[in-house]
Amino acid sequence: MTALGLVQVIQQQPYAVAISRSPWLFPFFETVHVLALTLVVGSVAMMDLRLLGVGHRDRRVSELMGSMLPWTWSAFAVAATCGLLLFSSRAVTYYENIPFRIKMCCLGLAALNMLIFHAIIERDIATWDEGTPPLGARVAGGLSLLLWITIVATGRWIGFTT
Repeated sequence: MTALGLVQVIQQQPYAVAISRSPWLFPFFETVHVLALTLVVGSVAMMDLRLLGVGHRDRRVSELMGSMLPWTWSAFAVAATCGLLLFSSRAVTYYENIPFRIKMCCLGLAALNMLIFHAIIERDIATWDEGTPPLGARVAGGLSLLLWITIVATGRWIGFTT
């Protein structure tokens, strides 16, 4: 089955049809998606700014991550669930939409950036936890911030191109 064939099947699922036909389901899920995304981006930005040495310099990086990550992951689960429901209701339209594709690519790159940070850079956090993060951590924080800004911008752009 092709990717286009798969999104056509998704769009024909009963829940997807119900969302697309309902006058209130799509706006409801979109509102929850945006609110959850706000929490994701806000908490990620706090950590990224600490990695860049700009914000929360009085807190250890590990302490800030420990307090922010539960919020980040909880909000991401809600945003992703609502986003998948929104996608399903217009899967073919979104599949063909360039801003949507850019957003998805940036989400993948943000996930890769996070995995590299946690697998490699964070390993020796004890040596820089209270001080200025090393170059690798600063690059990861800056790249993360750039990717999340792009995710938000392209997400908003989708609404003007579908």
